[in-house]
Amino acid sequence: MTALLDATDSQMAMLADLVASLEAAEATLSSMQAARDGMLAMAGRLAIDIAREAAHPDHGDMAIRTVAAEIGAAQHLSDRTIERRMAEASWLVERFPTVWEAQGAGRISGAHARVIVDAGAHLDDAADRAAYAAEAVAIAETESPNRLRRLVRRLAEGFQARTVTERHREARKGRRVWTRDLDDGMAELGARGPAALVHGMFDRLSQMAHAVKKHSAQHEKAEAAEEAGSDGHPAGDRTIDQLRADLLADLLLTGTPAGHDTTDGLLGEIHARVEVAVPVMSLMGDDRKTADTVAFVRAPGDAACGISGDSLPPALLDGTTPIDITTARTLAGSAVGWDRVLTHPISGALLAVDRYRPSEQLRRHLRARDQRCRFPGCGIAARKCDLDHNHAASTGGATADVNLAAFCRRHHMLKHHSPWHVEQRAGGVLEWTSPTGRTYVDRPPPPNTVVFTESASEGAAGAVPVPF
Repeated sequence: MTALLDATDSQMAMLADLVASLEAAEATLSSMQAARDGMLAMAGRLAIDIAREAAHPDHGDMAIRTVAAEIGAAQHLSDRTIERRMAEASWLVERFPTVWEAQGAGRISGAHARVIVDAGAHLDDAADRAAYAAEAVAIAETESPNRLRRLVRRLAEGFQARTVTERHREARKGRRVWTRDLDDGMAELGARGPAALVHGMFDRLSQMAHAVKKHSAQHEKAEAAEEAGSDGHPAGDRTIDQLRADLLADLLLTGTPAGHDTTDGLLGEIHARVEVAVPVMSLMGDDRKTADTVAFVRAPGDAACGISGDSLPPALLDGTTPIDITTARTLAGSAVGWDRVLTHPISGALLAVDRYRPSEQLRRHLRARDQRCRFPGCGIAARKCDLDHNHAASTGGATADVNLAAFCRRHHMLKHHSPWHVEQRAGGVLEWTSPTGRTYVDRPPPPNTVVFTESASEGAAGAVPVPF
């Protein structure tokens, strides 16, 4: 291409200035990130010092939570995120000061620093870490983070005092499974474990996917349709990636973990549990978005209210993740019981929660109201939380919705074992006071429902549904 060869001198000068400015901006960002890491490391050290001087038996765990909660509330972030950042910053600043200093000087980026620290995380000897870091920084100054990863892993291996077997035994302790919500009603399932097992799991899924696809291709279209997968399409129409995903869901949701089950089938009786909130009008309506999809209900005084299919809110998984209405209807049809959440048609405020077979009404009411942990920034679903008395029952606190709220175990402990204090105001509003005296207000999230506003064209006689 000759496009840039045809550029004028002023255009080339502008490009040169842009490149230099972006280079300077990137160096400044790296320096600021290093400064933030330094302050986060100082916050962690402050918490440890406070706990040490007070001889806390938990060796600083609650002090760190308290400090992280203060910083997180001020920045509108989860305190878990802040605590993780504090730990990562302390690891960088205290164990790899050379890398931190290089980032602070703008010689390497935060991405370079993470790659170097990750590769050398298991170097226990301070002298080895220092020698490794010096060489790694020199390489990082001329390589991209992607290229750097392979180089510093090889470099770190030369400083390892322990064998691969010893390191693997330690690394196995970090095996875990996690989920991450995505858009469009999707989510990711991640797993960390021994490489042989993870690759073996993937290989088995791949073999099964290819076998299903080959089997489907050998039959006529009608027969393949009878063997349709969970998404309603024949196996032959699905890609190998799609088949792997469907087979994984099939195995996890219907299979029995033979290696861990008991003789009386303890684990075989455990079924997946999810909570879905869906407005009844969405559940009953047509999910095909057409202009003429309109339902009518009668408001008080016989005023007709038009409800467009496009206006109905989606179903929500655990109060946060939208899912398609077809999935919600399938779950509703197979559920043994549903909590009915009654909301005000104008304000959307929660009025009551009941069930045709009443049981644990107050618990259902609070789960529907709170939806998630009520500490600022926390998103743990209410069904995984404790219901805690704001004023202890032992001192006369009422067991009622005006004195109860959902707290995850972490923040339940924080409330009782740290200087954080909470008061419940009208409407389920919680007012938290931090150790430094700052106040943070947490309001119940709005229910997933439909509310009505007055239509300008209809006047007082008509109403337009508004997803809350």
